[in-house]
Amino acid sequence: MLQTRDLIWGLLFIGCAAAIQVQITPTQGEISVGESKFFLCEVVGDAKDIDWYAPSGEKILPNMPDIFVNRADETTSTLTIYHANVDSAGIYKCVAKNGDKEAQATVQVKIFQKITFASAPSPQEFNEGDDADIVCNVVSSPPPTIIWKHKGSKIQVAKDVRYKIMDNGHLQIRGIKKIDEGMYNCEARVMARGEIDFKMIKVVVNVLPTIRARLSEVNATADIGSSALLACDADGFPEPTVTWAHNNIVLETGDKYSLNEDGSELVIKDVKKVDEGDYTCIAKNKAGEKAEEVSLNVFVQPKITYLNNQTASEFDNQVTLTCEALGDPTPTISWSFENRVFTEGEQASWTRPDKYESLDRNIVVRSHARVSSLTLKNIVFTYAGQYLCTASNSIGQDNQHMYLEVRYAPKIQGRVTVYTWEGNAANISCEVEAHPGASVVWFRDGLQLPSANTTNMKIYNTQSVSYLEITPDSQSDFGSYNCTATNAMGTDSKEFLLIQAEVPSSPEIQQVEPFSSTAVVAFEEPDSMGGVPIIKYKVEWRLPGQDWTGSEHDANDEMTTITIVGLKPETTYEVKMSAINGKGEGESSLASTFKTEPVQYSFTISSEIPTTIAATTMAIREPSAPILEVKVQDKGNTLKVNWIKQDDGGSPIKHYLVRYKAVSIPNKEKHVSDWKPEIRLPYNSEYVMLNGLDWNTEYEVHVVAENQQGKSEPAVISFRTATDPTTIPDAVDSSSGLGTGAIVGILIVVFFLLLLGVDVTCYFLNKCGLLMCIAVNFCGKAGPGAKSKDIEEGKAAFTKDESKEPIVEVRTEEEHIPNQGGGGPTEPNETTPLTEPEPAAADTTSTVVNLLPCTATNSVAESFSTAQSSPASESITLTTSASSPTKAAPANSSPKNSPAAQSSSLNANTQPDVGPLVDLSDTPKVPSPTPLVSEPVSPPSTNADGPQSQRDPVKAPDSTQNKDSQVDGPTKDAPNILCTGSTTPAQNDGKTVKDDKTKGQTELKNATDEVKTVPNEAPQTNGNESKA
Repeated sequence: MLQTRDLIWGLLFIGCAAAIQVQITPTQGEISVGESKFFLCEVVGDAKDIDWYAPSGEKILPNMPDIFVNRADETTSTLTIYHANVDSAGIYKCVAKNGDKEAQATVQVKIFQKITFASAPSPQEFNEGDDADIVCNVVSSPPPTIIWKHKGSKIQVAKDVRYKIMDNGHLQIRGIKKIDEGMYNCEARVMARGEIDFKMIKVVVNVLPTIRARLSEVNATADIGSSALLACDADGFPEPTVTWAHNNIVLETGDKYSLNEDGSELVIKDVKKVDEGDYTCIAKNKAGEKAEEVSLNVFVQPKITYLNNQTASEFDNQVTLTCEALGDPTPTISWSFENRVFTEGEQASWTRPDKYESLDRNIVVRSHARVSSLTLKNIVFTYAGQYLCTASNSIGQDNQHMYLEVRYAPKIQGRVTVYTWEGNAANISCEVEAHPGASVVWFRDGLQLPSANTTNMKIYNTQSVSYLEITPDSQSDFGSYNCTATNAMGTDSKEFLLIQAEVPSSPEIQQVEPFSSTAVVAFEEPDSMGGVPIIKYKVEWRLPGQDWTGSEHDANDEMTTITIVGLKPETTYEVKMSAINGKGEGESSLASTFKTEPVQYSFTISSEIPTTIAATTMAIREPSAPILEVKVQDKGNTLKVNWIKQDDGGSPIKHYLVRYKAVSIPNKEKHVSDWKPEIRLPYNSEYVMLNGLDWNTEYEVHVVAENQQGKSEPAVISFRTATDPTTIPDAVDSSSGLGTGAIVGILIVVFFLLLLGVDVTCYFLNKCGLLMCIAVNFCGKAGPGAKSKDIEEGKAAFTKDESKEPIVEVRTEEEHIPNQGGGGPTEPNETTPLTEPEPAAADTTSTVVNLLPCTATNSVAESFSTAQSSPASESITLTTSASSPTKAAPANSSPKNSPAAQSSSLNANTQPDVGPLVDLSDTPKVPSPTPLVSEPVSPPSTNADGPQSQRDPVKAPDSTQNKDSQVDGPTKDAPNILCTGSTTPAQNDGKTVKDDKTKGQTELKNATDEVKTVPNEAPQTNGNESKA
């Protein structure tokens, strides 16, 4: 039927083709619901009108909402269908007219529904354990087929009975679990069109909260400003919110309560007793809520509410002390006095378990509920004092003191006997215990002191002690003295004895432990001290038949040994001791004999050498560690470390090695610094000065002695420097300050005084300045210290000398051994003369210096430059401590010397190249009583052999006055002087040799070397002399 109709239309079209032809493009169309599509109607031939008709036969007007017709030109017209729906389906017709001519064409429009997810929300939430219905509503024409996938796999409903696909396409999961959570794929398919689409749906499984209290019971203390923490831990999905409730009231953060971010912790501030009770912790999320109870127990610390002081008199019947206290639990109350404690229940009877009685029944404790009483019977003065009431329970305690005042008559105490001697003041102490305070009076033979004819007695009174100071003039001042004390309660008196003190008895030498060069004397203190403490011990030793040598040592409670030093090896000595107190020195002990140890040798015979000529080798050992002692100097951060030489191990000490470091610093953590650079000191050094130390810092010092065999064990000593002194400026009243004019005037006066001082100094020292000009021009004087014309010429000759070498002065200091602190001269200071006064001419001797060749060992050359220094030369002081038994004397030089050898050489036993302890600080120059005069120097002379490089030890001309310079110990590190065989050495055998040309004596014995370079203050008579 349809084909016939089409055929008819085709014939009609052909018949009319000659007139008008119409064609629609596309010829048919399929539109999905909601989509838009247009159709083009093209006309061949002249057409006046082109119209479109809907499937209903109605002409489509241009302004319809969903269907739009537009004629673009004379031959085309467009039909546009917007947002197609099911009603838009049908046959649309395009008609072209021109007068009576008409042509038309049709197009069939089909509308279909694409796959559309009408309802498939994501995520979809379910509670754990519920039957979950996962919604996925799909619309299409024809209806689609639904397939569900999970984790990339198709859900097999037949294999898992928990899954079911509903008729509406929903997926049902019975008893959903947390493991079922995840992404689900809802896939829709239309087989007719081969269309497919899917939707991912997130499934969330919520879990009901679980809650657990950290502590089911919490204890807190009230009224101390403390806080209580209640906490519970909740779990679930999603994360539950936690709230707290008390007495059905939800608690919120405020002045009383505070909650953390998740609400799991509740802090109750300033806990009171009313805060006690149950608190509910509630956890809630989408799956539901759970609650847990937490109990708060509030305890109250003991608090003493009543305790008062009491007053009683000695010998009263009794006095009762009462103490009341509050607390939860109820506190237990106890009493204590000094070291005695009285507690309820101790030594209680069966009938009165709350009653305590002491053994002497003078102290009774009774307690009831929160009240306790302490009853003291038969009052004595020893009951007076502070009593402590203690209330305690399981969470704390409270203490309060009360004072029991007991009025009693004076009671005198104190040492009955006092020792002293004539001319030495002594205090007799009369200690008085009394309440109220007592007045004290002293008597002697019934007369009150001090009397009119007693001038050697004084009385000093304090609140509890009266002192009678007596300075005995004669034996009659010794005897009995009476002290009498009186107050309102009564009177007491006591006799005191002043006894003549005696010197102590002799100490007992128990043992002498000798070494090669030292000995340790062990002793027991004297049986009798003589009534006064021992202040020193004196030890004396000698070779048999010779004079005693002694030293004194300060006594202390722990002193049981004394070390003797400077002994000779393998030598027999005698030693004795005595004790010294304020009265004087006691008798000496019996002399004990000992012999020092020899230097240990061991002989080894080499197997490789014939026994007849086998060499012996000396086995020496390392020295013993020295004994250290620290002395704080005037400056708190400068310390002097002394040491006492011990056994040298059979070989002379080469040098001492000193190092130190800071161990700890206050207000810091444990701090250990690095060792300071090691200090090397000569063998005869006895101390080292540590300067510039940090304030209030603990230091550790190590001192090691070294000989040819090796080093000793380090002697270690620790000390702490003083605290850094601080200066607090005095407050100055600003209103009392000087005016500007006064200050300017003072400055001007000070300025002129300084100018005057400088001018005077220049006048006396350098003979220049304003005063010098006045003295020369007006007075005709050349000033003090001016020399003659010859001296001026010598000065001019000195000025032309370009060597400008410094003048060297050598001075000595006597050795000071800390262990022998009694006999030797004191340590030199800045005011000590550089040299000792010259002895009498009859006793004047000089020692011969051993002038060995430079190629020999154990020698050192010490040069004294005879060239004069310029007045502008700087003054430098070099100080080192050294002790040596060597004696030396200057040797006269021959005038036949080359210019390169204008020095006097002193050769002594040399030591390894060790630098002395040097102090380069500027020290005042003190003129020496015995000036050092250098040897005269003749002009340079030459001969046929050229300049002489050596000097002959010949006597100086009689016209030249040579003075000895005292040398105390060998000088270290002196440069070696080239010598040849023509030099005649003088053997130094320790003997003294007199020289008629000498006026002083040089001794090198236990001394301290000090070399000072001083400026040449003025030219001498021969132009080559220097003055120290």
